[in-house]
Amino acid sequence: MKLRLFICWLAGLGAILLALAGCGANRENGPLLVLEWAGYEQPQFWEKFAQEHPNVEVEYTFFADDPEAFAKIQSGFQADMVHPNTSWLQLYVDNDLVQPIDPAKLSNWPLLLDNLAEAGQVNGQQYLVPWEWGYDSIIVRPDKVQEMPDSWADLWDPQYAGHVTIFDSAENSVIIAATVLGYDPYTLTESQLAEIKQKLIELKPNLLGYWSDYTELNQQIASGEIWVAVAWPDAYLAVKTEGVPVEYVTPQEGRLGWVYGLVIPKNAQNPELAYDYIDAMIETQAMLALINEFGYAAANKEAMASIDPELADLMLLNQPELLDRTIFYKPLTAEQRKNWTAMWDEVKATE
Repeated sequence: MKLRLFICWLAGLGAILLALAGCGANRENGPLLVLEWAGYEQPQFWEKFAQEHPNVEVEYTFFADDPEAFAKIQSGFQADMVHPNTSWLQLYVDNDLVQPIDPAKLSNWPLLLDNLAEAGQVNGQQYLVPWEWGYDSIIVRPDKVQEMPDSWADLWDPQYAGHVTIFDSAENSVIIAATVLGYDPYTLTESQLAEIKQKLIELKPNLLGYWSDYTELNQQIASGEIWVAVAWPDAYLAVKTEGVPVEYVTPQEGRLGWVYGLVIPKNAQNPELAYDYIDAMIETQAMLALINEFGYAAANKEAMASIDPELADLMLLNQPELLDRTIFYKPLTAEQRKNWTAMWDEVKATE
């Protein structure tokens, strides 16, 4: 009898050890699957993770915009981490695509700015870890234009005909056109959306094209093909660093503002690895690397306090009053996204 009990005890112990070994293998082996914007895979952004998990491979799949990332996750694409705009977070939650975040699992969580952390909540529940924030504004080649634009409405100015580009984004384009027409983009009526469609069609003679590849955008600005571009701060920083004469102007109506962050999908196979990866990304040195590389602002308050003063001046990261005039992206309902996307497709298809 004692022998049978001992054998059972050994069997139980073996099962426990196998289970623990299995957990360890999953946590240590990965691979970690990251659905990400191109350019964010740089090792300097997740150096701590690489040190802690030298045998874990990080595999990246890149997306061009938020609609593509959302569509992939909605269709069941396998990923352990995604990097969306907070304006899309509500839609991820409503479709049960992301899991709640436990801040206690992130040693660097206390370093995040409180207001940005709140931007990652839906109904009081944390679903997103904020990483970066910044602007959409107007890059200008002052050596190519007779007059500097100072309003979003100037994108339509005929003096720039054939030398303007805007982001291939329904959300971005609707907000700009609505601002020019004097409408609140988030309370548009059907007739106002029709006016916006017509306004965006009227912009087409000024456009060289719509951009989706930021490396191509940088080349077009540097070559002089593009004189006026709606773009992110990294494009301005990249071409200015190359010695190209450029200005990043603030439209009188205000810049567009965004907050991006990191979420863990509901179907993640390695959520604990994802937590470690996210913790590495919000670490102070990683966020300083982000600021220096792209000219974006970071969610980490220690990193923001350590910005090189010259870079802060250049990117206006030391002017908090600018935020009061910034038009921040807000969550859209599924119906709004559907209507905006359909309208945007019609605009692009119009000859």
